[in-house]
Amino acid sequence: MTALISPPRISREPAVLVLEDGTRYPGRAYGARGETYGEVVFATGMTGYQETLTDPSYAGQIVLQTAPHIGNTGVNAEDRESRRIWVAGYVVRDPSRVVSNWRADRSLDDALIEDGIVSISGIDTRAVTRRIRSSGSMRGGVFSGEAASLDADEQLRRVLAAPGMAGRNLSAEVSVTEVEVTPATGERIGNLAVLDLGVKQSTIDNLAARGFEVHVFPQSATIEQIRAIEPVAAFYSNGPGDPAASDQHVELLRAVLDEGLPFFGICFGNQLLGRALGFGTYKLPFGHRGINQPVLDKTTGRVEITSQNHGFAVEAPLDTVIDSPGGYGRVEVSHIGLNDNVVEGLRALDIPAFSVQYHPEAAAGPHDANYLFDRFRDMVLATQETKKNA
Repeated sequence: MTALISPPRISREPAVLVLEDGTRYPGRAYGARGETYGEVVFATGMTGYQETLTDPSYAGQIVLQTAPHIGNTGVNAEDRESRRIWVAGYVVRDPSRVVSNWRADRSLDDALIEDGIVSISGIDTRAVTRRIRSSGSMRGGVFSGEAASLDADEQLRRVLAAPGMAGRNLSAEVSVTEVEVTPATGERIGNLAVLDLGVKQSTIDNLAARGFEVHVFPQSATIEQIRAIEPVAAFYSNGPGDPAASDQHVELLRAVLDEGLPFFGICFGNQLLGRALGFGTYKLPFGHRGINQPVLDKTTGRVEITSQNHGFAVEAPLDTVIDSPGGYGRVEVSHIGLNDNVVEGLRALDIPAFSVQYHPEAAAGPHDANYLFDRFRDMVLATQETKKNA
């Protein structure tokens, strides 16, 4: 099958990555030609580049792969996490010259061109990573084709004119526009209302496998629309942007909690649960991205290696149970990031609601935290039993 795939095009055309501090990294054009802008972040996975590219959480970001050799397994329709590639731009050191996987249906280069993703190769990605790791995430631009010949001052001016991630609401750009339903593949529990803030296909598959008929709602959904399906629970997905710019989603979540529906949130959903409970959020200097982030589950005492992609976090006390400022009873931080003591999970003790900041559904792995979907299922069943006996 791979013999029919067009070999990746190794370009000699010039391109440049420009950071907002004026640092420049010349390289070669890759993917689509043109210019693109976004927050430059690095992802540490040595595998799973297709899942990263199609994860809507990366919308608005130029993603740099720290693994040096990218594209050798091509891409395929089965492993996509959503309907397209969402990154604003892509940075790699060495694009593969061949596609060598029997499941591939095209090269990564072809996929980047098809979705219009301006990218760059042939640069010292370790140097860029170290720069960001020292100075913090920053805006950047990739210039190729005619844009590569722009004056350096003009390129920097355009980078500085691009919006930062703080204050941006990107949910409408990545969300579905109509309700999409996936039937339960496990023993059926009932309808689950999923608010699509950038949901991944792996999340939908995991929820369906636990017996939920998954109704994926547009990010503009109302509580009346959610009530109409008579859900047994609600779920908020991962997604891009600043949680402080998502007031409508916070208000909807408070309505969900007021209904007494069990709730589970992942990544962006964790930040919005934090806001709904009355906590603040803040922007991290570097963010957490990649598949090797250690997290302590305070419930079990286990350390899990997790997949993460977030630039914002919840501000809440780590070591004590407190009354939620939003009036939803007692709350505790359930998971803690061991690299920097960032809140990685919340659990409400008086209502059926919890969330985590990382990705238990990570398609390329690791799968240490996949049990959280079982924990959600058990919480929903326990809530149903309590209501039945009331």
